[in-house]
Amino acid sequence: MTDIPNASSDLHAALNAEEDSAGVVDALKDKLQIDAEKDEVELETLSPIVRKRVEVLREIQSRHDALEAKFFEERTALEDKYQKLYGALYSKRYEIVNGIAEVEGITNESATNSSEEKGVPGFWLNAMNQNELLVDEIQVRDELALKYLKDIKWSRIVKPKGFKLEFFFETNRFFKNTVLTKTYHMVDEVDPILKKAIGTEIEWFPGRCLTQKTYLKKPKKGSKNTKPITITMKCDSFFNFFKPPEVPNDGADLDGDTQAEELKDLMEADYEIGSTIKDKLIPRAVRWFTGEAVECELQLQDNKEAFYIIPSP
Repeated sequence: MTDIPNASSDLHAALNAEEDSAGVVDALKDKLQIDAEKDEVELETLSPIVRKRVEVLREIQSRHDALEAKFFEERTALEDKYQKLYGALYSKRYEIVNGIAEVEGITNESATNSSEEKGVPGFWLNAMNQNELLVDEIQVRDELALKYLKDIKWSRIVKPKGFKLEFFFETNRFFKNTVLTKTYHMVDEVDPILKKAIGTEIEWFPGRCLTQKTYLKKPKKGSKNTKPITITMKCDSFFNFFKPPEVPNDGADLDGDTQAEELKDLMEADYEIGSTIKDKLIPRAVRWFTGEAVECELQLQDNKEAFYIIPSP
């Protein structure tokens, strides 16, 4: 329920979108001091002649908005068309990365006799580690599990609007799941306003959970219990991505401006990771693997910085 481009100004628009979140709507409206009637009050302060002109301008804006809606409708259809075409390429990439198919110039016999592993070992882990946002989420312990990652896919969902990420894993010693998913429900895909995110519940094998650390604490002196106490604490891990922040159904659960702001920041950060995987990692995975994409990102940043430089007189 946060507007990614400008969450503080448009959060109330997202919150108004769903009746089932009425409590949160009321609470956050108060905290952000949103006055829904402000625009109308400002219009009343205008002279009748100027107000008439503004009304005509609003009619022009409505026609513009209708055209824009048509544009985004056609753009979505075009994106879906090309997403299907990309799918064939992604399937070929999957086969090569996982050693299912061999590339031209390498015979099956030479591949069989080679001491090297099949496919491209650690392809997705290495690609993710090249992205400055994703690498901050990946801990050393996570890498042991992410080496089993075979593929990442995304798909658009219609009702409710949004998209789904799917992470495909080989059978491994960390968790039972072979597919982990992350789904983003959007109020509006155009100006992405996040309503909520849903992740797979990971079925960890005993003693293999990467999102928690367990240690033994000695009992206090004089305590009747002489056995060490087992303490479990949450820890940083990429796999926390599959347990996103939750918006409480009752707005009263948000205690003050600070908690509302913290929730907004957490949801924005979570969405940024998901959109980075969807829009950057999946379409250009091999360029992240080789590091080429890093250079492109740096060039884009340099271009943006240069754009804002004001030349000296």
